[in-house]
Amino acid sequence: MAGVSQTTVSLVLNGRAEGEVRISQETRDRVLQVIRETGYVADPVARRLADRRNRILGVFTYEAVFPAESADFYHPFLVGIEECAEEAGCDLLLFTSAKVVQGERRRIFSAESRIRLADGCVLLGRTVDKDDLARLLTEGIPFVSVGRRDDAGGPVPYVGADYPPAVRALVERAAALGHRRLAYVGVGVGAESYSDRLRGFTEAVAAVGAEGLHLTSADGLFDTGATAVLAEELADGVAIVRAARERGLDVPRDLSVLVLGAHTTPVRTDIDFTGLRIPRREMGRRAVELLTQVLESGGAPQDMLPCELVEGSTLAPVQNAPVQNAPVQN
Repeated sequence: MAGVSQTTVSLVLNGRAEGEVRISQETRDRVLQVIRETGYVADPVARRLADRRNRILGVFTYEAVFPAESADFYHPFLVGIEECAEEAGCDLLLFTSAKVVQGERRRIFSAESRIRLADGCVLLGRTVDKDDLARLLTEGIPFVSVGRRDDAGGPVPYVGADYPPAVRALVERAAALGHRRLAYVGVGVGAESYSDRLRGFTEAVAAVGAEGLHLTSADGLFDTGATAVLAEELADGVAIVRAARERGLDVPRDLSVLVLGAHTTPVRTDIDFTGLRIPRREMGRRAVELLTQVLESGGAPQDMLPCELVEGSTLAPVQNAPVQNAPVQN
């Protein structure tokens, strides 16, 4: 209908020039006009062969992302991933057939692995298997991790939450309200997100001249004399408030409780915690942006997004302690 060859139509559809072939703007416009008038839709297989891409982005998760609970930690990440993938004109493929290892861990590579069906993959999970990361790097499979990751035989492309500055800001606020003995409750090791939060706490208490205690659980917390506690997980914060109330303590008058993240395990609470907000939706979007960058130019881009401080109502001055001017945080 446009009076041109099939090859010319293919080149126009794929936005490419082949060898010495040059297509005039007039010819391009004529082909595109006919396409619009006829409602023609290009064969996705043919398009894939032409540009050597499926325009499919994979999402691999190390934990279930669709639990029965209405509130789920991973939902905002997936929203951001979907939004950005749609804007990029890509479909999403969620890998769900990965084998569960040791009752809880999924592995990317197995006899049933289909990861190569996608142009590249976004990895989700509190902890990501180091062997999987090393193999992805070695085999040159494009991917981006949601969450900062240590090197795995080479730099890992990732987008992470920048916990240390936010944790330091919270410690500074507590210190300005007279808190001189602070406790961090959480494992603080293993996943990089945990170690980053503990590092921010350790550096901050040293900087403000306060005493910092690290407890892997809340057991014994009320014997330490701590007047403020930073809980690594929301579930820890809820448990600490419950235990404090059972002892007749008021939060925050007798004990300030700050939370350093969102729920990763099912927990229901109406407590308005002071703490930080992980930029989960933004991280999902940025992961797709970085993945498209990897697909186009290679490399291992890394980006850290700031955490937002949440005012809440669980941080108060220490009773009978002088209050300093708290530093202003933007």
